[in-house]
Amino acid sequence: MRMLKSITAATLAFALSGVVSGTVSAEDIAITGGKAFTNGGSGEVANATILVSDGKITSVTAGGAVPSGYRVIDASGKWVTAGFMAADTSLGLTEVSLSGGINDATAPKEKGAIGVSVVPALNPANIFIPNTRIEGVTRAMTRMTNSGDMWLGLGAVLKLTDGDMVANEKAFLAIDLDEGSANEVGGSRAVLWSKLNEKFQGAKDKIEAAAKKDDGDTKDGDKKDAKRPSAADATLKAVLSGDMPIYALVNRKADILQLIAFQKRFGIRVILGGAAEAWMVADMLAASGISVVLDPTANLPGNFDALGQTSAAAGRLHAAGVKVAFIPPGTHNSRLVVQNAGIAVSMGMPWAAAMDALTVNPAEMFGVGDSYGKLAAGMDADVVVWDGDPLEVMSSPDAVLIAGVDIPLVSRQTKLRDRYKDLDRSPAFDR
Repeated sequence: MRMLKSITAATLAFALSGVVSGTVSAEDIAITGGKAFTNGGSGEVANATILVSDGKITSVTAGGAVPSGYRVIDASGKWVTAGFMAADTSLGLTEVSLSGGINDATAPKEKGAIGVSVVPALNPANIFIPNTRIEGVTRAMTRMTNSGDMWLGLGAVLKLTDGDMVANEKAFLAIDLDEGSANEVGGSRAVLWSKLNEKFQGAKDKIEAAAKKDDGDTKDGDKKDAKRPSAADATLKAVLSGDMPIYALVNRKADILQLIAFQKRFGIRVILGGAAEAWMVADMLAASGISVVLDPTANLPGNFDALGQTSAAAGRLHAAGVKVAFIPPGTHNSRLVVQNAGIAVSMGMPWAAAMDALTVNPAEMFGVGDSYGKLAAGMDADVVVWDGDPLEVMSSPDAVLIAGVDIPLVSRQTKLRDRYKDLDRSPAFDR
């Protein structure tokens, strides 16, 4: 586990005075003297000066001057990166396990949740968000984990702030194509794939028929009774047009091959989630432009779908040219996605590629690459100052900026630690 640093009284007071409630705004900040990596694990700039204004990065230069009025964060001898992203979580949707409340990441009674967005259920006060961001993870993909069938609705990309969290409300359509889903949908993969193809073919036919009907000659009077498309229809149209990818939860090689054929048939964008046996068809995935989100700590099969699971998968996929991002070890431990990246490196993935998998890769996969993932002018100022190599398990952040706001390194856990770490011991306990 990464080291938790002591929090000064001044920092704690600052946190309680406003940042926790989301009332603190971005300021003009200069981060100076550090070794910055501007493009994932590449683009190293020594003695970097990073200027931040109005929530955006305005410049990154070597040894640049600091304008008047900027508050300086001294990063001398430290490493500076873009904030990291956990590429598959249910952050903001689920609370403490075994609690009596609703878990908004699950909808076991709902079938056909194609157009359902998770955004109305998000809780910015979720206790796992501060735990996550103080460890340098400033963004997260979030989604539902199960429903009454294969459809898991629309997932989102979040900024881990206390205010406006949503960076991309409709980042992808999640579909569960694994063994558990097949069991819910007819009890067989034969039924699941038949229903999936039927749904997409029906949507494609509907779109083509509407395009033929709307030839530009329809009178206004004929349009007045036209029905607004349902959320499900709008979602499938966005997927079929290439505006939105599907995030397919799938592990077995045979199912991944089915998905490659499905992508080709409908001309859609596909991201694999879980993907235990994806490394076995890495060359085919690279040729198809299919990205993979996986947990590099997963090394043993939990069922027959994942017999080929290995921690070497991330390195093998990268070597084949597949874009990779990382799943953390559970939503409650989303911060440990950084540790997962280090494990991927220990199992053969290049360091720079693992850094890409925490920043630029998930940004591009989930539609926020134009605003997040790099230290460059015009990008959101998600910036982390580390006391050493970020992928070393004993390194930790000294400063975390999210959209230009300097986030105090305070969470429920750090407060409990500070409250009890220096208690006086009474003689009754001196035994």
